[in-house]
Amino acid sequence: METKYPLLNTIDYPSDLRKLPKTQLKQVCEELRRYIIEELANNPGHLASSLGVVELTVALHYVFDTPNDRIVWDVGHQAYGHKILTGRRTQFKTNRKFKGLSGFPNPKESSYDAFVAGHASNSVSAALGMSVGVRKMNVDSKVVAVIGDGAMTGGLAFEGLNNACVNPNNMLIILNDNNMAIDKPVGGLSEYLTNITTSALYNRWRFKGYHLLRKMGLMNDKKRNRFLRTANSIKNAASGTHNIFEGLNIRYFGQVDGHDVLQLVKVLTDIKNFDGPRVLHIKTIKGKGLVPAEVAPTIWHAPGKFNPETGERILSQSSASLYQDVFGETLLELARSNEKMVGITPAMPTGCSMNIMMDEMPDRVFDVGIAEAHAVTFSAGLAKAGMMPVCNIYSSFMQRAYDQIIHDVALQNLDMVLCLDRAGLVGADGPTHHGAFDIAYLRCIPNLTIASPLNEAELRNMLYTAQLPKKGTFVIRYPRGCGEGVDWKDQPFEEIPIGKAVCLQEGTDVAVLAFGPIGNEAMRAVKSQCKPSAETSSLDYAEAQPDFMSEANKVGIYNMRFVKPLDEETLHHICKTYKRIITVEDGVLQGGFGSAILEFMADNGYSLPIKRIGIPNQFVEHGSPAELYHMLGMDAEGIAKAIEG
Repeated sequence: METKYPLLNTIDYPSDLRKLPKTQLKQVCEELRRYIIEELANNPGHLASSLGVVELTVALHYVFDTPNDRIVWDVGHQAYGHKILTGRRTQFKTNRKFKGLSGFPNPKESSYDAFVAGHASNSVSAALGMSVGVRKMNVDSKVVAVIGDGAMTGGLAFEGLNNACVNPNNMLIILNDNNMAIDKPVGGLSEYLTNITTSALYNRWRFKGYHLLRKMGLMNDKKRNRFLRTANSIKNAASGTHNIFEGLNIRYFGQVDGHDVLQLVKVLTDIKNFDGPRVLHIKTIKGKGLVPAEVAPTIWHAPGKFNPETGERILSQSSASLYQDVFGETLLELARSNEKMVGITPAMPTGCSMNIMMDEMPDRVFDVGIAEAHAVTFSAGLAKAGMMPVCNIYSSFMQRAYDQIIHDVALQNLDMVLCLDRAGLVGADGPTHHGAFDIAYLRCIPNLTIASPLNEAELRNMLYTAQLPKKGTFVIRYPRGCGEGVDWKDQPFEEIPIGKAVCLQEGTDVAVLAFGPIGNEAMRAVKSQCKPSAETSSLDYAEAQPDFMSEANKVGIYNMRFVKPLDEETLHHICKTYKRIITVEDGVLQGGFGSAILEFMADNGYSLPIKRIGIPNQFVEHGSPAELYHMLGMDAEGIAKAIEG
């Protein structure tokens, strides 16, 4: 290690970095980039984004007095180099592992992490608040927002920019322009950013003029804004272009080569003490330093394990399909026969597998950029025009479109489909990405049907059912990762009766009610409590019939399929037949599926003992789903203990 990383191993904190001469910064960047590549080859994570900001990361910590000066990363998966330089180099091998480092900036983990950054587009607003706050508190602390990977397409970023020119602040916004999000970004702004130019001569003139006027005492806030507007007008007239940032009275510097660390240090040093909000526009290459990642940055955004020498990916083998691929292939199949069907995604066509339909029907799939609220209302407009929109957004990201679901979709009772990918505990991405809240936050909204499949075949049939005419707004939630390995491809479609559950095993004492794929854990738990009959002992539970366990069993299990509407007929039967009820869900307990069962029981005068299994009222850390299920008692072992009483 000492031979391989002679400089990096001397840097425990940025204060160590700042002791080095500038001439050694290029070597620091080379070692840091190699370290990230070699660590992520065996411990997978977000690779390409962090490789693209190595020089920027080194320059920021070299120029600014972190953690007194604050860096707000947006999006957070750019921050691996930042973590390594801020006291976590030796711990980095635990990145994204259970009880290890978070894959995103986390203030609880380090004082160098200024703000939580799991979702995109929040850095400008957060940094603006910090900059205004430290100014009000008379604290000498500079604030930098690093926004990139397509996050500038998010509406919140524009709201922050619009407000930045109103409130006195000294925020520096660094626009990391790599012409990529996870997939290639879309929209007018993305095209515009690639064409912005600024004259170096102009900036030198402006800099000298500004400081001359400041020395003369002619730069209070009102006069400063007047100067900015005048200077911007002169520049725009001379260049024949209009700069969106300077149109908002935010000073613009760029473009700067984001992989020239010495130039970055010089520019950051020059502008760090300027008054007022300003933007530094840098051009970078996502995946820089690893040729396969540079060529295919979407694939190498989070490539899994790979050979660091050859760049060959080590793909895991599984006989089961990914839920996202079941969605993507089924969507295309349905779209071939339903000409009104269109797909909408906020910058995640490959993540949700809508790229499958996009490849064959590019004119019927709309990637709207990192703009979830717009995606939902855009879908609502398509529905009003007579189309059948299928809007796929990760569960955690759908939170940003909550008002649109209520006001623009449910209030009008539109025929459309909302697919919530990555519902439930997603694993290594942790609390910013767990799809924990959607059942609770959607269940209270009128005019929604909310369903979740037990397996791949049921997801396929739910999609078929949802796009049939006059079904209203149909929400389908499903998890990240592989399904159960059931046969689903090329099977005939079957319409699922709305609000009808399926009894998988009748019982007499304990009824286990499961909602969604976590029902498979419940099935394993119930099976562990019983001795299979000779006829079914060799069958896999996913292939077995409803009597896959011993007859005369005391435990019954139900695949509820719908949380809204509930199957009240089946629930009446359960409450009259069983002595205890256990509910199982991959979502928060407060307001979730179990709460819906309790409400039904209260409304109908039932008073059976009930045990709810799900996510407690806490933010759950990162780790594999199996580790997290076990920790929370949501796996087969935990459910079995609940059955035992």
